Amino acid sequence: MDRLWAPWRISYIKAKKTKKCLFCQSQKSPPGKFVIFKTRYAVAMLNIFPYNNGHMLVSPRRHVRDVADLQDAEILDLIKATNRAKGLLDKVLRPEGYNIGMNISAIAGAGIAGHAHIHIVPRWRGDTNFMPVIGNTKIISQSLKELYKELKNAQKNTKPKNRR
Repeated sequence: MDRLWAPWRISYIKAKKTKKCLFCQSQKSPPGKFVIFKTRYAVAMLNIFPYNNGHMLVSPRRHVRDVADLQDAEILDLIKATNRAKGLLDKVLRPEGYNIGMNISAIAGAGIAGHAHIHIVPRWRGDTNFMPVIGNTKIISQSLKELYKELKNAQKNTKPKNRR
């Protein structure tokens, strides 16, 4: 059996587990908990179990299972927040493309099925290699703390666009 050492995971393993919703908890998160920004109706954060470097999650603040349960203002804000998060990733990581989407229900692959959220996964040519295929291991090239700092810094240096 091959071993991939991941000593940073021990704090997660030892941490007290909670049944509370990750997205609802993120609204109360202090700085440094990988929440990049909050808007009136949405929260954008780094995924701590990313598919690829820069994998972000954007969720409505209100706890709903399906976006069909959101009001128009919430939907608009959720999409604007997704676009804003993508813009920050463009600025910091300069990916060549994205996978952006939702998994609605556990059967569709939602890890957190009770609270709707959008995945933003930056992509680069060649970012899928033999490691996940042969070794069943994904390599993430940057620490979450380093990326978090870069995204927060980029956000500070980005002028807000005029609101309509």
